[in-house]
Amino acid sequence: MSTAKSTPAPRAWQRMLSGRRLDLLDPSPLDVEIQDIALGLSREVRWNGQTTGEWGYSIAEHSLLVEEIVGLLKPDASKEDRLAALLHDAPEYVIGDLITPFKYAIGSSYKELELRLMEAIHVSFGLPANLPERLNKLIKRADRMAAYLEATQLAGFNDREASKIFGKPRSLPNIRITPIPPQKAQETFLKRFRQLY
Repeated sequence: MSTAKSTPAPRAWQRMLSGRRLDLLDPSPLDVEIQDIALGLSREVRWNGQTTGEWGYSIAEHSLLVEEIVGLLKPDASKEDRLAALLHDAPEYVIGDLITPFKYAIGSSYKELELRLMEAIHVSFGLPANLPERLNKLIKRADRMAAYLEATQLAGFNDREASKIFGKPRSLPNIRITPIPPQKAQETFLKRFRQLY
């Protein structure tokens, strides 16, 4: 008779300040809270923190920028479409903002985890689990425009380098980016979420 103890499965859930426990391997829409998303995104920075300014440029600020650009690209975009744009990087409130080269190094397991989290987030806020392709394309276009603006204004890229990596937008929005404190980013993100939801 063996007396060896079985090893418990590793913990795969994250405890949130709201009290929710989000299972990263099988996320439930019932465990997704906008306050947790806003807090996490306001404290997670883009570009691995390699940006100019007094404050790191947060994912919350990037999300607001992408939503704003979606509105500029498609002025008649519905509130639901704009909400999807605001939440386009929401999984990063738990998995962080990995730079693109690192995502490639990790491989498909990261994308699968991100997709499951995104589906739970969408369902939690009344969006389709999988967005229509036309909306995915619009958000991706806005995301690339935001990346170009961030790269050239905050992350030290010159125009030629940013154009090569991100593609220079045909019509560039006249937006100046100034990083703000995390608390302000959290409040601004929540305010815009409430306007759209």
